[in-house]
Amino acid sequence: MAAAAAPTAATAVPSEILRLSTAFLSEALSQPELRRRLFSAFRRGLPQHDPLLRPLDLAAETLENAISTANPSVRSSSLHLAEKLLLSHPGSPFSSFLLSLICSLCGRPIDAALRLIDVFSSDPSLARSEIAPAIFEDLFLVHLIPVLEWFNDQRSKITASSGPVHLESQLNDDFSCDVSVVLPCTKVLSKMSGDQAAKLKELESNYERVIDENCAAFARYFGEVLKSGDGGRAVSPPPVVVEKRGRVDMLEEEEEEEETTEDRTADSREAGFNHGRYNPIWAERDRSVDYSVGGSCSNYTNPPSYPQRVSAASLAAAAAAAAPESQKRPPPAARSTPFPPPPAPASGSDSETSSSSSERDGSAAGSSSESEERNRSMASFEPRKSHPQKERQSIPAEPSCPPGSLMAESENPPGGGKHTPPKDFVCPITSNLFDDPVTLETGQTYERRAIQEWLERGNSTCPITRQKLQSTQLPKTNYVLKRLIASWREQNPGAVLDKSESYSLEIMPIAKPIMHSTSPNSVISRASLDGTLSELRHDINKLCTSEILEESEMAVLRIEKFWQEASLEISIVNMLSRPPAVNGFVEILFNSVDTRVLRATVFLLCELGSREKSVVQTLTRVDSDVDGIVALLKKGLLEAVVLIYLLQPSANSLIEMDIIDSLLAVIKKSPDELMSMCLEPRTASVLLLRQILGGCQEYMVAAMTSKVISAGIIDSIIGSLEAEWSEERLAAVVILSKCMQEDGKCRNPIADKAELGPVLESFIGAADAERFEIIRFLSELVKLNRRTFNEQVLHIIKDEGAFSTMHTFLNYLQTALQDQCPVVAGLLLQLDLLAEPRKMSIYREEAIDALISCLKNTDFPAAQIAAAETIVSLQGRFSASGKPLTRAFLLKQAGLEKRYRTVMRMEHLGNSNVEFEGSLQEEEKAADDWERKVAYALASHEFGLLFEALAEGLKSRNADLCSACFVSATWLAYMLGILPDTGIRGAARVCLLKRFLQIFKSAKDIEDKALSMLALNSFIQDAESLRDLAPSMKDVLKGLRELKKHSPFAFKMLKVLSGGSESSADLWNHKDLVQVDCSHNGEVLSIVCHKDVIFSGHSDGTIKVWTGRGSILHQIQEVREHTKAVTSLAISQSGERLYSGSLDKTAKVWSIGDNALHCTEVHDMRDQVHNLAVANSVAYFIPQGAGVKVHSWNGGSRLLNQNKYVKCLSLVQGKLYCGCQDSSIQEIDLASGTLNSIQSGSRKLLGKGNPIQALQLHSGLIYSASSSLNGAAVKIWSATNYKLVGTLPSTADIRAIAVSSDLVYLGCKGGIVEVWCKENHQRVETLQSGTNAKIHCMALNADEEFLVIGTSDGWIQAWGLS
Repeated sequence: MAAAAAPTAATAVPSEILRLSTAFLSEALSQPELRRRLFSAFRRGLPQHDPLLRPLDLAAETLENAISTANPSVRSSSLHLAEKLLLSHPGSPFSSFLLSLICSLCGRPIDAALRLIDVFSSDPSLARSEIAPAIFEDLFLVHLIPVLEWFNDQRSKITASSGPVHLESQLNDDFSCDVSVVLPCTKVLSKMSGDQAAKLKELESNYERVIDENCAAFARYFGEVLKSGDGGRAVSPPPVVVEKRGRVDMLEEEEEEEETTEDRTADSREAGFNHGRYNPIWAERDRSVDYSVGGSCSNYTNPPSYPQRVSAASLAAAAAAAAPESQKRPPPAARSTPFPPPPAPASGSDSETSSSSSERDGSAAGSSSESEERNRSMASFEPRKSHPQKERQSIPAEPSCPPGSLMAESENPPGGGKHTPPKDFVCPITSNLFDDPVTLETGQTYERRAIQEWLERGNSTCPITRQKLQSTQLPKTNYVLKRLIASWREQNPGAVLDKSESYSLEIMPIAKPIMHSTSPNSVISRASLDGTLSELRHDINKLCTSEILEESEMAVLRIEKFWQEASLEISIVNMLSRPPAVNGFVEILFNSVDTRVLRATVFLLCELGSREKSVVQTLTRVDSDVDGIVALLKKGLLEAVVLIYLLQPSANSLIEMDIIDSLLAVIKKSPDELMSMCLEPRTASVLLLRQILGGCQEYMVAAMTSKVISAGIIDSIIGSLEAEWSEERLAAVVILSKCMQEDGKCRNPIADKAELGPVLESFIGAADAERFEIIRFLSELVKLNRRTFNEQVLHIIKDEGAFSTMHTFLNYLQTALQDQCPVVAGLLLQLDLLAEPRKMSIYREEAIDALISCLKNTDFPAAQIAAAETIVSLQGRFSASGKPLTRAFLLKQAGLEKRYRTVMRMEHLGNSNVEFEGSLQEEEKAADDWERKVAYALASHEFGLLFEALAEGLKSRNADLCSACFVSATWLAYMLGILPDTGIRGAARVCLLKRFLQIFKSAKDIEDKALSMLALNSFIQDAESLRDLAPSMKDVLKGLRELKKHSPFAFKMLKVLSGGSESSADLWNHKDLVQVDCSHNGEVLSIVCHKDVIFSGHSDGTIKVWTGRGSILHQIQEVREHTKAVTSLAISQSGERLYSGSLDKTAKVWSIGDNALHCTEVHDMRDQVHNLAVANSVAYFIPQGAGVKVHSWNGGSRLLNQNKYVKCLSLVQGKLYCGCQDSSIQEIDLASGTLNSIQSGSRKLLGKGNPIQALQLHSGLIYSASSSLNGAAVKIWSATNYKLVGTLPSTADIRAIAVSSDLVYLGCKGGIVEVWCKENHQRVETLQSGTNAKIHCMALNADEEFLVIGTSDGWIQAWGLS
C-alpha cells in the first residue's frame, strides 16, 4: 500500500489539480466578502499610482456585475469585455486571478486552473500565504519535504546550544481540559542569545526565498501537467532546490515506498511549517506543546484575534475525556445553557490523550510572575495573518453573542415575543431582566450587582467563558442594551419573565484563551511595541470603565493618535469593536463638548464601522443613537456624515433627518478642511445626496435640486465624475441628471466642465439600473440650446472610453427594459448620425427598430410615450432649459410666430452676449443640417415604416401619446417637403394624410389646426394627394379661411388651392376694446407702448401710465412734473428709460421700473420741444423755429437742416428723416452729416405749402402723409434708392400713421382710422373712434396685438388685432 502511494506524491494528476482549483474558485465565486479580501490583497501588492491598477479595477467591477446579474446575455457580454480588457494589458498576478474567475464562469475549468496556477508562478509568496494557502498545502507542500527536513535540521543546530526548553513547566495548573493551547513564542526567545535569534531570522529569510523558488517551479510543472491531460505525454517534476551554506544543491526528489502523501503532510506540520512558512521555534522539542482534543492535529486559518469562547457542552466533554474513568460523568448537555452545542470533535488515539493529560497534570510552576505577565501581554497582541478560506480550529467555538453583535443571533428579537423577553435581555446569573447591564471584555453581559458579587468572592475570570479578566474594575453601564430593554418593556407592558426560559449559570472548568503562533520575524518586530500596546490597552480600559468624562476624552484622543501613527493589528480592532468600547464612544458623543474629542470619536467609529459590521449593528439598534449622530452633523461636526453613511439608513430615514443642508455644506468644503478618513466626507455626502434624490417623491425633487443648484456646488459634484470609486461617479451622474431635468440652465456648465471618460468606463462594470442612469445623464447632456455644442459633446461620448461606446450601447439596448429602450435608442441614433446618414449602419437600424417597436407596443404605454417624445427631441432644437422647440418651430413655419417669438425672446435674455449673437447664423445652419440628417434617416428606414407606427399612435386615447405622435408626424411630413422625394412621400400619404385631414377639420385648438395645415401643405403638390383631398376640399377651404385671420401661411395655402382668387383683406379683424376719457387733462398729444405698458402725454403736462395686458388701459400711475404740454414721448433702445419733451422747454428722463415712473434727470432744452427722438446720449427735436435741434445730454447743442421748417421727423438706424412744411422730405446721415432729398418741396397759391403731417419707416419703406390734393394722401418711398414704390389713395386729412407687418393705419382728422393692406394698397377697414376730433397720435404694441390712439378732445381708445 505504501509502495502504491509513492508515485502519487511524485507525479501530479490533472484531475487532482482540477479538483482543487475548481473547489477554490467555486468558493471564491460564491462568497462576495472572500472576493473582496482577495482583491484587496492583490491591490496591496501594486504601487498606488500603477497605470495597471485602473484597468484591473475596471475588470474587477465588470466581473462583479457579471456575477450579480441574472441576465445571461448581460453576463456573457460583461465577461467577454472583462477578458478582452485584461488580455490587452500586461499580465500580473491580479489579472491572472481575475482571468481564472472569468474562465470558471465561462465553463472553461482547464483555462481557469491554468490561470490560477499562474498566480503561484508569478507571485508565490502572495499566493501561498494570502490567496490560496489550502491549495499550496494540498498540492505543493507534499513535493517540498526535502526542503522542510533540511531546514528543520538547520534549526536544530542553531537552537542546540541554548539547551532544551521545558515547556511543560510553563503551563498553569488551572489548565485542565483538552483544548489546543500554544504558549507565546517570547518564552522561547527569552532563552536564546542575540546571535541565535539573528541566525534564526536569517534562516527564516532563506527559507522563504527557497520555498518561493520551488513554488514557482512546481507551478510551471503543474501547468504542463494540465496542458498534457490525463492521456497525454508524461511530464517529469522539477528538481527541488535547497539553499545550503550559500551554495545551491539540486536534490532529486526520492520518495520512500512506505511513506504516503498523508504521512508527508503530517511530517511537514509536525516540523513546524504552517502553509509552507517555516517557524523554527515550534519545531521538535523546543516548540510549544500543541494540545488538541483527542490528540488530533489541526491547522489554523484565519484565526480570531480575540480570546475564543467555547460552549459549556464542549468544555464538559473535554473535561470528561481528560478525567480518570472512575470520575467521568455525563456532560450537562440537558441543562439550560446560552451556548449552542458544538459539533462532535474528531476522535484521536487514547495514548495521545493520556500523554497530554499527564503533561498537563505535571505543569505546575516554572516561570516568574513578570515572565507570565509579559507572555500574557504579548499573547493578547500576537500578529496574525488572515487567510480567505474556511476556518479550521481544534475546538469549534461558537460564542453566544459575538463581540459587538449583541442580539444578532437572538432567537427572540427585541419585541418579538409578547410574554418571553429575548434571551440577551436576561442576566445569565440572576435569570432576571437586566436593570444595570455591564459588558465585560470577554463580550459577556451581566447584571452589575451579580458580577460585582462574583468578583468580590475572589474570582478573576468571566463566569461563562472562564477567561482571565485583565481588570476587575467593572465597565460603565451598557446604555445601548439598557435602552433596548426599556423599548421592549414599553412594547410589552404585561410581560413577565418565564423562569423556565431563564438561564442557569454552571461554572465549569474551561481552557485558557486560545492563542495562535506567529513567525519569528513578527515576534521580534512586535517586541518594541510592547509598551505602547500596554498603554493602548489601558486607554481602552479607561474608555470602557471610567465614569469621569475628562479621563474618557483623553483616552479617546490617545487611541486616535495611536490609530493614526501605527498600523493596528486585527486584535486591537476587535477590542475597540466590542460593545463596551462602542458604548464608551457613544457616551462621549452624547456628553462631550470638545470639538477635537468629538472629531476623534467620529473618526474612530468610522474606521471601526468600515471594518467591522458589528459596530454598525450596535449603533443602529437604538434610534436615539442615530438621532444623536445626525444632531452632531447639523451642529457642524461635518465628519459625522461618514458615520451616517456607514450606518446605511434608508432613503425615507434620510429624508426625515432633513440633513440636505448639512450635506451641501460638506460638499462645499475643501478636502483639506476636513479630516482624512476611511471615506472622504464629501464622497459620503454625494452618496447620501444621491440616495435622498432617488428616494423622495417627485414633488420634493424640485425643491431639493433647487437647493443643490443655489448652493453653488455643481462644480464640486462635476468633480466627482472623475472619482476613483465608481459608486461616487454614479452618484454624481444621478444628481446632475436630476438637476438638469429640474433646472436646465445648469446643463451648459455641466456639459462644459464634465469629464465623460470616467463615466463611460463606469458603464462597463455597472448594473443595469446604473447603466440606464448613465444613459439618461448623457441624453440630458446633449439637449443644449446650441447645436454645435451638442455635436461636440456627442463626439466626446463616441470617442472617449476604453471600449467602443456605440458597440457597448448597442449591447445594452438589446437587453434594456422596454421603457428604457427609447432613451438608449435615441442616444445611439444621434451618435451614429455624426457620420454620413446615407451609409448603411447596424447601429442606426437597431436604434430605429427599437423606437418603432416601442411605439407599437401597447402593453407598455410609458415606453410608447417615451419613444414618441424621443423622436420629437431628435429634431435637435432645444430651449435654454433643455425643452424641445420642435412644436414652437413648426408653429413658426405655420405662421403662428407669437409663441416662437416669446420663447426666443427668453432665449435671447438668457444668452445676451456678443459671441452668442454673432454665432446665431452658424447655429441655425448647423440645426438645419442636423434636422435634415435625422429626418432622412427616420423617414427612409424600411421605406417609411415609422409613419405606420406614428399613425397608430395618433389613434391612441392617451392624450400624451397622441400629442407627441402628432408633433413627430407633423415634423416628418413638413421635412418631406424639403427633402428630395425618393418615393417616401407616397408611404407617408397612405399612413398619415387621412389622420391630418381629420385633425384639421375637427381641431378646436388653433395651434393643432395650424400644425395639421402645415402637414397637409406638404402633400398638396402631389397629384394623388390632391385627388385624396378632393372629397373634403370644401371643408379644407373653409378651415383655411378661418385660419387665415391668424396665419399668413393659411392665406398662401388658400391662394394655391383656390387658384389665386383669395385676397389678404380678410386676414385681419379689429375689435373695439375700450376707450377712456381724459379730457380733464386736455389733448392727448403723444402715446408710446413698451412691453405690457402704455404711456400717454397730455396738454396739461401730465404723463399717465396704463396697463397693456388683461384689463387694458387701466391707469397705473399719473405724474405731472412738466408745466406745459407734453408733446412727445420716446423709449430708449434698452427699454429702461422714457424721455419726455414739453413746451416748457425741458426734457425729462424717467426710469421705468415695476410699471412705475421715477424722474432721474431734467435737461434745459432752451426751446420748445416738438417730436422728440433720442439715440444714445443725444436728443433730436423740432424747435419753435426752423431746422432740427441736436442736444447732447452733456449740455451742447447744434442745429441741422436750418433752411427747412420741419413738421415731423423719424430716427432710424443713425439716419434722421424730416418731413417739412413745404412737403419736402430729407434724409440726414448723422454719422457723416450728408443730406439727401427724397421729395422736393413745392409752393402753392397764396404762398401756402402742403406740409408733411406724419412720417413713418417700416421694413425699409418710408410712409409720408400729407394733403390729398394731388390724389394720394400717403406716398410710399424706398429708403434705399428713394424711389416712389406706391401710394395709398386716401382722401382723408391724415394726422398720424402706424405701420404693422401687414397693415397701415391712418389716423384722420374726422376721428376715424383707415386700415390699408400693405401688400395690395387697398383699404381693408375703417375704424370709428366715437368722436369727431382729430387723431393726434397712434401706437402699436410690439406683438401687434392692439392699436391705441389719442385724440384732440382728450380721449384714448384701443382696438384688439387678430
